Amino acid sequence: MKIVILGYGKMGQMIEKFALKRGHEIALIVDSENRDGLIAENLVDADIAIDFSTPEAALGNISLCFEANLPLVVGTTGWYDHIEEVKETCLEADQSLLYGSNFSIGVNLFFHINKLLAKAIAPYQQYDVQVEEIHHIHKLDAPSGTAITIAEGIIDNSEIKKTWVNQVVGAEEEIVNQPHELLIESLRIEEVPGTHTVLYSSEVDQIEFKHTAHNREGFALGAVIAAEWLYGKKGFYQVTEIFDFNK
Repeated sequence: MKIVILGYGKMGQMIEKFALKRGHEIALIVDSENRDGLIAENLVDADIAIDFSTPEAALGNISLCFEANLPLVVGTTGWYDHIEEVKETCLEADQSLLYGSNFSIGVNLFFHINKLLAKAIAPYQQYDVQVEEIHHIHKLDAPSGTAITIAEGIIDNSEIKKTWVNQVVGAEEEIVNQPHELLIESLRIEEVPGTHTVLYSSEVDQIEFKHTAHNREGFALGAVIAAEWLYGKKGFYQVTEIFDFNK
């Protein structure tokens, strides 16, 4: 495949490495320096795009790829408030988009087991639950998209939690969550690739379910695998649809 990389930070550079290693060609790299001059005509010779840009650029990149009839994998988060309108546009225009908060195989296993755990604990209402996420100080959004996906998996299987709220550790305003609110605590520490923990606490014990990324390579490789999966398909997909953990 001829791949367009939208966003050339650390993730974009790793995506380039894995794409080349898996026999693909890089058709175009778009970063902040050449983003303003990008038009749909620049994309017509490519087969697929992978976006790891910024929350501010993601929606514009999606529209541009739709205009160029170019399938797109979106790893950028922070734009999900617009997801329904993007989905509607994608389906009406017969385009192809796959999005996800995390493309790591390990994290997607974590998502799956998180739902099973939430369902198993739901009858035992003496347990309260919260999510903790730790990332590097360069991460632009809080909470992380991965933490939001984890929280949604819990809420979908809980009789008590109906929504989530975020507390950035060290922020001046302290959040006091209500019983129906799932607390997500966000902490930013130097170059931490990503650690996510689900905590179930009662008066007598605590259950911890945790995923720790040692580096970002699993995310980058997963994004390339997602592009390979999306190529040749039409529609609007989540990364979880790539994996089938119910076999």
